[in-house]
Amino acid sequence: MTFELQATCPATGARAGRLHTDHGTVETPVFMPVGTVGSVKAVSPRALTGDVGAQILLGNTYHLWLRPGRETLRAMGGLHRFMAWDRPILTDSGGFQVFSLASLRKVTEEGVRFRSHLAGEHLTFTPETVVDAQRDIGSDLMMVLDECPPATVDEATARRSNELTVRWAHRAFAHYRATEPHYGHRQALVPIVQGAVHPAVRRESADALTQLEAEAYAIGGLSVGETAAEMYDIVEVVNEILPADRPRYLMGVGTPQNLVENVARGVDLFDCVMPTRNARTGTLFTTDGIVNIRNARWKTDDTPLDAALDVYHSRTFSRAYLRHLTIADEPLFMEIASVQNLAFYAWLMREMRAAILEGRFPAWRAEWSDRVAQRA
Repeated sequence: MTFELQATCPATGARAGRLHTDHGTVETPVFMPVGTVGSVKAVSPRALTGDVGAQILLGNTYHLWLRPGRETLRAMGGLHRFMAWDRPILTDSGGFQVFSLASLRKVTEEGVRFRSHLAGEHLTFTPETVVDAQRDIGSDLMMVLDECPPATVDEATARRSNELTVRWAHRAFAHYRATEPHYGHRQALVPIVQGAVHPAVRRESADALTQLEAEAYAIGGLSVGETAAEMYDIVEVVNEILPADRPRYLMGVGTPQNLVENVARGVDLFDCVMPTRNARTGTLFTTDGIVNIRNARWKTDDTPLDAALDVYHSRTFSRAYLRHLTIADEPLFMEIASVQNLAFYAWLMREMRAAILEGRFPAWRAEWSDRVAQRA
């Protein structure tokens, strides 16, 4: 995997680049739709490529380990072939999901032992077995096992947690470099900077992990309870240390405004469940602002959902029809709404990329912020 940095905004640090993988090239900055168990809810791979314009998907090692299971994925030739997706895939290690099971897990130097949220069976994740599982999945970018503490932990606790994450990362890389991919394409292992909201710990984490000379780096442990200002401050601290010639992935973030502000701070890749989760509850992101489609004001509104997007779902169906579908609890609504929200996120990333390449990102960002403020 290689990263080609095409342009950097001198005023902000926003970057445009190309991430080259064996499953194709990803133009950054980019948002990755979340396909936790090998499926983006209610959206087919054809719609993801043709309507949304998705370049890369995210899967989750924890959930794929449980269902369909590593044996099934190996038998089917990996996740790309299993789900009929020929573009890149990034898999989260499952660390965040495991550490959210606070009452069901035990952390040791070896790894983390926990009970499945499905059947309750005991499982153990170690830095090595998580690499093995992602070899079975066949993702292009694999995440190391990390400990993700709450944003509220004190500095001493954050430091102890991060030191464990760093030791696990070194073990993961040793195992990664001693093993081979299963399906004939290259895989990159990505370490995760942790440290909660404590700048000193974040610097220690970034300094230690850059010694691994990884092909990409991730920033974890944000969007977990801290303020937006704290998030932005930590991203700035970390990106001052991470190598400029490697892509930077901010995990689990976030709102459209979060994306704009973190692109301005030098982040290249994002993922979040927000666009699809919000779609299912009737909150739609459009180029004209957020629409609560269940609101009675749309009952007889014959205008398209979002005529500014060159997307079939956005231009074809009226707001009145979509309100009817969600009030009637029709499954078709999930598809239309999810495509709309993901297409909006993809549009937003393309807009930022064009502004960076054309040297007008600061003006674009100011105009965007003014539009958001006027709609608030």
